[in-house]
Amino acid sequence: MCLLIVPWSPGVHLEGPFISLEKKGAHPEQFLRTFGGSGGVNPLLEVYGGLDNVSMVTLAPELAGSQSVVEELSQRGVTVSLGHSVANLSQAEEAVQQGASFITHLFNAMLPFHHRDPGIVGLLTSDRIPAGRSVFYGMIADGIHTNPAALRIAHRAHPAGLVLVTDAIMAMGLPPGRHTLGQQVIEIQGLHAYVAGTTTLSGSIATMDMCVRHFQQASGCSVPEALEAASLHPAQLLGISHQKGSLEYGCDADLVLMDDQMVLEATYISGVEVWRK
Repeated sequence: MCLLIVPWSPGVHLEGPFISLEKKGAHPEQFLRTFGGSGGVNPLLEVYGGLDNVSMVTLAPELAGSQSVVEELSQRGVTVSLGHSVANLSQAEEAVQQGASFITHLFNAMLPFHHRDPGIVGLLTSDRIPAGRSVFYGMIADGIHTNPAALRIAHRAHPAGLVLVTDAIMAMGLPPGRHTLGQQVIEIQGLHAYVAGTTTLSGSIATMDMCVRHFQQASGCSVPEALEAASLHPAQLLGISHQKGSLEYGCDADLVLMDDQMVLEATYISGVEVWRK
């Protein structure tokens, strides 16, 4: 048997609308925003109404005014993630120097790696990361969003920073067909989630245990490494590893029990069993 410790996020992740038009993915174009000339987080407050219970914001660091936003969000204790972006490596490094610490679904919705300018992907091996800091990165290990070879490249380059994410939408667990995601219609075909009538991926329908199994098989990493990518690493990213993400004394007893094939057997919250297979 093996244990996967579940890091329950203390807040929400706001992905957009301060992102690149060229790399908007499934985000509706009419809702995209820029930071304008107001400075700081005012544009975010205008859109969201506030930042209470917000733990992470994804933005495109090449947008004018983004650096002051990154700095202020970081000072407020909000994790800043870079994604849906056409940023070059210098722009990404500058954002990290201002406080950004995460990459939203690496390789997806960003410029592809290029040997003369690797873009955001280059942060995995950048020598301009401030001393004592680490950049974490999310990967959608659903077998669709990221080729197994890309998973292996990222993991071998920076194993301690890998965070498994499902990017799952509300259609997860529902049968094939059409479902809604906000104002959009999403079509489920097999394990693919598309904006209806297009070939644009709109999140996934993968569960976390599926991602853990696929990542372990694709990367060849150990079972503990695969489990830590879905538990300890995200807790470290959010600064809550003293409370979540491990079985250390004093941590919350939020965990799942898995068999030797990493198939879910039971779920516990605060030490209380809430589901069993």
